[in-house]
Amino acid sequence: MRLYIAEKPSMGAEIAKCLTGPVQRKDGYLITKDGIVTWAFGHILRQAEPEEYNAKYKNWKAEDLPIIPKQWKMIIDESCKKQFGIIKNLIDKADEIVHAGDPDREGQLLIDEVLDYLNCQKPVKRILLNALDEESIKKANKDLRDNRDFLNLKKSALARARADWLIGMNLSRAYTLAARRAGKKGVFAVGRVKTPTLALVVRRERELKDFKPVDYFTIKAIFAHQNGEFSATWKPKDTQAGLDFENRLIDENIAKALIGKFAQKTEAGKIIAYQKAQKKEAQRLPFSLSSLQVLAGKKYGYDPQLVLDTAQKLYEKKLTTYPRSDCEYLPQSQFSDAKIILQNLDNINEKQLANWAKKCDLKTKSRAWNDKKITAHHAIIPTKVKVNLMSLTTEERNIYFLIAQAYIAQFYPVHIYDQTKISIEYMQELFVTSGRVVKQMGWKELYVQNNKEKSLNEDDKKEDNEEKEEQNSLPLMKKGDEVEYVKGEYDKKSTKPPTRFTSSTLLAGMKDIHKYVKDVEVKKKLKDIYGIGTEATRATIIEDLVKRNFLQLEGKKKYLVPTQSAYILIDALPDEMTYPDSTAVWEDYLHSLSEGQGTIEEFLAKQAEFTQNLCIKATKTVLVQEHEYKCPRCNQGILVKRKGKNGEFWGCSNFPNCRMTCNDVDGKPDIEKTKFNFNNYRQMSYNNSDKNYIKSGQNEIFQQDNQLISAWDLIAKENTKKMNFAPKEKFSAMPIEKNKNIKATSKYLCTRCKEGNLRRIRGKNGWFWACSNYPHCTATYDDNNGIPVI
Repeated sequence: MRLYIAEKPSMGAEIAKCLTGPVQRKDGYLITKDGIVTWAFGHILRQAEPEEYNAKYKNWKAEDLPIIPKQWKMIIDESCKKQFGIIKNLIDKADEIVHAGDPDREGQLLIDEVLDYLNCQKPVKRILLNALDEESIKKANKDLRDNRDFLNLKKSALARARADWLIGMNLSRAYTLAARRAGKKGVFAVGRVKTPTLALVVRRERELKDFKPVDYFTIKAIFAHQNGEFSATWKPKDTQAGLDFENRLIDENIAKALIGKFAQKTEAGKIIAYQKAQKKEAQRLPFSLSSLQVLAGKKYGYDPQLVLDTAQKLYEKKLTTYPRSDCEYLPQSQFSDAKIILQNLDNINEKQLANWAKKCDLKTKSRAWNDKKITAHHAIIPTKVKVNLMSLTTEERNIYFLIAQAYIAQFYPVHIYDQTKISIEYMQELFVTSGRVVKQMGWKELYVQNNKEKSLNEDDKKEDNEEKEEQNSLPLMKKGDEVEYVKGEYDKKSTKPPTRFTSSTLLAGMKDIHKYVKDVEVKKKLKDIYGIGTEATRATIIEDLVKRNFLQLEGKKKYLVPTQSAYILIDALPDEMTYPDSTAVWEDYLHSLSEGQGTIEEFLAKQAEFTQNLCIKATKTVLVQEHEYKCPRCNQGILVKRKGKNGEFWGCSNFPNCRMTCNDVDGKPDIEKTKFNFNNYRQMSYNNSDKNYIKSGQNEIFQQDNQLISAWDLIAKENTKKMNFAPKEKFSAMPIEKNKNIKATSKYLCTRCKEGNLRRIRGKNGWFWACSNYPHCTATYDDNNGIPVI
């Protein structure tokens, strides 16, 4: 008996329809003459939590970190136990199994991990379903492959899952504990991909806050050639006065002087360089999920998760191919499907798509058809199933439109234009201009300006302006021709701040992560990899950052703005976690694993070492915000204002590990007095001949006022005289000499109440000092080799 195991029920139902019927419905599976079809619900096995490895990990403690499993455990998800039992029973009866997970890294793992959990030794085939229409499923079912061919893909997914566990479980605990020591509540979730993504937004927001616009001046001149006039832009020399570090002219007086100089027309201008070349721009590639999410975000304002969900619905309606694709190329074998797909689009109830489809040339074969670029899946394209756009939602129609438009573009000619670049020398100054003459619109006919979204963002506007400049109409000229200066003017401009991220532009940043890495060499290496995260997880990561209140959506365009928690976390973490360098290199390694290079053991060993180093750093981390006071004693907590029986005072948030306290002075902790080093005054000599003050170095230690002895005076006296005191009942019911946990002394006066004396007490965390005036005074002090740290 052949058993098909699909990734989800909807996929299982479509597979069953394409097998020989009739189809009998059972609880959790379907029976056909060609075999039985069952399904998972995504991951029905989950990785064990730390406390499921050892009960002691239920309580979060820094000393337990890092937690690195020796043997990795998988647990059956509570909500999937029934379906897991059905799958297990069917596997026991099967002669052959067909793995029908999604054709990607994660889809490979979630069925393989069930087979591994059950120690399945039966033969396993793999079916790759890039589309769910009947023809595609039947074609794939005739071309089953050995599941062992995809072992490396599984290893890559498994390595990613375990690395995410190591980073997420350990560093989330480590930095949450650091936050708790600083008196902050909540869980500070750290993720291998999530955290550097959040850091991109935090750094962008700080760039905006620190941004100061710079005024600068540009000069444009009109020159006359015998064949016509044209404009050119002045380019300053490196030695030009009045330039900033980016070679922008920031001195208006110099701009005025240059215009005056040019107006003298003491000599003619000369064409010193004239370059004309024909350029060809190949058809845009069809969509991967990320490129679809980015364009849909720009054109319609859709967030990435909405685009993914909509593409998934179109896939399940058999109208488009597999949506979670990271590939923008198509297999040669599918070129023959183009005729039917284009005929369907020609008859579609959408005027623009129909008009474009009519003009397609099936003899045109774009660069998209490339088997060498295909992995387990290909670009997202329409299927051969006819579509009634009126039956779709607005979002589905728009996403289908984009997918169909990109597919149609593959059957249009390349875009051809003449690019001209000219350099003019006039009065020892350089002017440049460029022009573009379109020779063949080609595929760009589908993407001309009037089809673009009206409300362009800043980056789009910049590109649009640059394109307009390149499309200047230039007269026919050649090198060596003379030109006459007609007039010139300068224009005042201001530098623009960077724009905030939206969900779609942040997703684009995750894909093009090489732009944000810190290390120059790493930047070069990562330019051609797939970024951080996967096509399927990037949208979820951004959505999770919003749900966890690290990011908020603002304005009509839904800009992503970091919350205070985001700043606290990113400021606390080291560069290794906030810059994408390490994560991007790991993604590159995971990609290599899927191609059979490297080992999962080597990768996880590096992850474990990385995790351990960052856990050590976390123990030394202090999460102090502006207007907060770092504890001067433990250097880990912050001072928190509290109210005691004798009034307000400040105590360390890291209590009971740190018992630092100090007085409140005008709403602020009196840190300076508390930081007073007892070693300074322990060595003082009490001078009876000077009743007014005693000095140590240049610092006045005490002053006697109205015959009242000061606290410091008493401390000095106790250098020569030892006083005895009786312990408070609260500390011990037995005499001091019988309680080994309390050592009495009258040598040190309490600096808070200035009435009680300090006594040394052994607590759960070691020795500390407390005031004998307890509970009226709750002051406590750390112990340093038998001396209170006051």
